[in-house]
Amino acid sequence: MASINLIEAFQDFKEAENIDRPTMMKVVEDVFKTLLRKKYGADDNFDVIVNAEKGDLEIVRRRMIVEDGAVEDPLAEIAYSEARKIEPDFEVGEELYQEVEILDFGRRAILAAKQTLASRISDLKKNVLVKKYGDRVGDIISAEVYQVWKKEILLLDEDGNELILPKSEQIPQDYFKKGESIRAVVKKVELKNNSPVIILSRTSPSFLAKLLEIEVPEIFDGLIVIKKIVREPGERAKVAVESYDDRIDPVGACVGMKGSRIHGIVRELKNENIDVINWTNNQQLLIQRALTPAKITSMELDNEKHHVNVFLKPDQVSLAIGRKGVNIKLAQELTGLTIDVFRDNEGEVEEYDIDLDEFSDEIETWIIDELKRIGCDTARSVLDLTVDELERRTDLERETIEDVKRVVKEEFEKE
Repeated sequence: MASINLIEAFQDFKEAENIDRPTMMKVVEDVFKTLLRKKYGADDNFDVIVNAEKGDLEIVRRRMIVEDGAVEDPLAEIAYSEARKIEPDFEVGEELYQEVEILDFGRRAILAAKQTLASRISDLKKNVLVKKYGDRVGDIISAEVYQVWKKEILLLDEDGNELILPKSEQIPQDYFKKGESIRAVVKKVELKNNSPVIILSRTSPSFLAKLLEIEVPEIFDGLIVIKKIVREPGERAKVAVESYDDRIDPVGACVGMKGSRIHGIVRELKNENIDVINWTNNQQLLIQRALTPAKITSMELDNEKHHVNVFLKPDQVSLAIGRKGVNIKLAQELTGLTIDVFRDNEGEVEEYDIDLDEFSDEIETWIIDELKRIGCDTARSVLDLTVDELERRTDLERETIEDVKRVVKEEFEKE
């Protein structure tokens, strides 16, 4: 039998394990029936038989033997005298099966068929990949780092599919080397130039949600529900949880004995601080919990303007604001309210204060540390002391102190 070697094309099918055999057969059949239609005008009386293991195929033509001169449809019928040339024992009324030599199609047609087949296989692979990862959006997967670039990392899954972890979806403290296995959540599947691109994320709240689901059986079983997660990747996260079973403490279950459950997640997230709080529909109570670890003295809530003024003891202000303002930012995201923080000094409310660390872009870290050493951890606490007093109590030069006071004063004037 003269046949076309299609081993390479069939090998592509084998590599794409999720492409089932019936689909494979149908694609090959479609490609060669197109050839038949071009050559004969129709494909009704042809059978395409595929041997996927050997990587070849054969085409069989079926025609009914009729009396000489009675042929009405040359594609479906053959004259008795012509049939006897093929096999002398044939009789009128029998069906003649004849193999079509594939080389008869011509080299150009055969080459076109192979190209079409390769293209169809490629499209099938793309569709399989899109479906596979489209169904897994929001799930955690493990993949191996294959290439590290400035703006993204290329990873390979267990089937050799390429995945992308953009720099924007990496935790700032992340550092990966080629060959390293990392975990991330499938964020989305995009099509670029008609090719699927699977985007992973380690900064998405869903990544933390899935890590909690893995570590906390009660979440996996549905006894504890994660109501909301807000994150500043690598810095802090706040997780509001609720239990559907009164016997289960949702916060205790998530943290585990001596933090056993949460510690593994913290390590995975590069020491990101995770505050787990009880969800409540009581807004005032939710605000108090959202500002953890700070303790609130009192608050003025304006639901119409989605705004709340929160009053705290002076030593709690910095805790409420947090490093780089992260704590109050996350509390606002969690509650959906704009939160303004005020110092509560024996009933007298001062203006909004600012953590001294927020001036790190303008004031050198060692200067901030020297001011903190004498208890000046906020902008207003610096302004409350005179230049002479600051010069006496610190090792800073007068000119430096004047510069610091100028910087923080300008910030309040902006406000």
